[in-house]
Amino acid sequence: MSDIQFSFVFPIPSKTVYTTDKLEKMFFSVLNQNTPPQHIFLLDGSPDNLLGDRLFHLAETKNIFCEIVPAQSQFLSAFAFTLSKIQTKHFIFTDNEKSPVYFNKSASDLYRWVCLRNPQTGLFYSDYDRISPDGSRVEVHLLPFHKSRVRDNMDFGNVFVIDTAMAREVGGFSSIFPRGYLYDFRLKIATDHDFLLISNRFQGVPYSVEDLGKAHNVFDYLLSGKDVQLEMEQIITDHLKRIQAYLPPGNCRHEITYSPEEEKQFEECIASVIIPVNNRPQFIGTAIESVLQQTVEQVEVIVVINGGEDDPTIDVVKTYQRGGEKFNPDLAPVRLLVHDINNIGLCLNSGLKTARGKFYVQLDSDDRLKPDAVEKLLQVFKSDPHIGMVIGSYEVWQLEEDGKFFRREDIPVVTHDEWTEENGRNNLLRINGAGAPRSAHIKVLAEMGWFSVNDIPYSRNYGEDYEMVLKISERYRIGRVWQPIYEVVRHSGGTDHSIDRQTIDRNDNAKDEMRREAILRRQTLNSKKIS
Repeated sequence: MSDIQFSFVFPIPSKTVYTTDKLEKMFFSVLNQNTPPQHIFLLDGSPDNLLGDRLFHLAETKNIFCEIVPAQSQFLSAFAFTLSKIQTKHFIFTDNEKSPVYFNKSASDLYRWVCLRNPQTGLFYSDYDRISPDGSRVEVHLLPFHKSRVRDNMDFGNVFVIDTAMAREVGGFSSIFPRGYLYDFRLKIATDHDFLLISNRFQGVPYSVEDLGKAHNVFDYLLSGKDVQLEMEQIITDHLKRIQAYLPPGNCRHEITYSPEEEKQFEECIASVIIPVNNRPQFIGTAIESVLQQTVEQVEVIVVINGGEDDPTIDVVKTYQRGGEKFNPDLAPVRLLVHDINNIGLCLNSGLKTARGKFYVQLDSDDRLKPDAVEKLLQVFKSDPHIGMVIGSYEVWQLEEDGKFFRREDIPVVTHDEWTEENGRNNLLRINGAGAPRSAHIKVLAEMGWFSVNDIPYSRNYGEDYEMVLKISERYRIGRVWQPIYEVVRHSGGTDHSIDRQTIDRNDNAKDEMRREAILRRQTLNSKKIS
């Protein structure tokens, strides 16, 4: 063990959200390691290096060699210089820009053992504790790495133990990506090297992070700037090219054709709106009525209930059928299917098998279509026979417990404009969604093998639509409606309301498995093209 030493790379941010006292506390946690670091590099972004000088003198009192690297305006250049100076096989990098990070005294001892046992690993990361504002601690258990975890929001924690030679091999932190340098760096390392997660059972974390008190928000990505999104897109695009999973523009674009006999079948019904639902009698009526108000008359509503014969939603749906008080023979027919297995893929596929329309239109039971939604979707389909799916844009509405219902003005119209004609299907592997509503040729859905039915690892009524978009985009164009044609309704009973960490991890696992399969498919497509 005597030959395993570490250099600590300790950034001093130019602007921090915490006090100088906390910065010193962080630095003391480095100095007070049971096995002191061989070398500390202070990447000092503070004005006039005042904080760097202060910490430098603290290191002197411990007889630990410390070097100040000015980083006021060029952090990435300072890191590149530091990487060239590191003499240890591994270095420890602390991402402390937004949150204080405190090491336990035995952290370096633990890191030495994992490096000794895993000499070929490029990067180590670990579970950690989150310190809440009230001082309590919450254990944060991270997901183990695999090479298909290519999304940009993957949580690797705030401390990384990195093989120095491998970091130099990939060029360190790229100055081309001032905001996404860590994302780019980990994808480059992951191309040829493994990562390793150090797990915690109980009180087994090497460091803690002070919580900023921000809850999980499924719309966080909307608030990041366009320049950040473009930077992240370039990073994933470069990575997919490295691993031969990139699909160039126009590649694998097939035409969708129908015989005259098939087209005649769709004269009375062109679109089937399928609504899977479980125990939501309070919402289903509004969803159905949003379909009945469509400007296109040749539509049908298929409600697929998966709560069994006792589901109270059934009674509400029947009021819109023949003999019901809300039935109107001049409006779209409302059909009803009932299952006693809560499986969204089963609902969708059952509805599709009985659908009379040419196109499937998605509608969640607590959401609403705008009156011209189907009309706008059909216009895009008619514009190009190579379009297999059309995805719209949506507004976010809020339903409060007291019945107040209002548009969320703090959330812009969700257009997913990170999707471009040239690169959308590649960029989709980086993010967790493509937009709503989704509409597709029913024959294309059949060609893709229908929606998954919780038969993908970790998938529990989640991600079946994401997988379908991935598949269709590999063979057909994806059309877009950029105007809002859908209303997502957030409420206390929604599946995206107050999501706990366990659910977030399970959902991320599911979509990462879908990414794994998508990357393999795309690599196969490219190998066939080469051969």
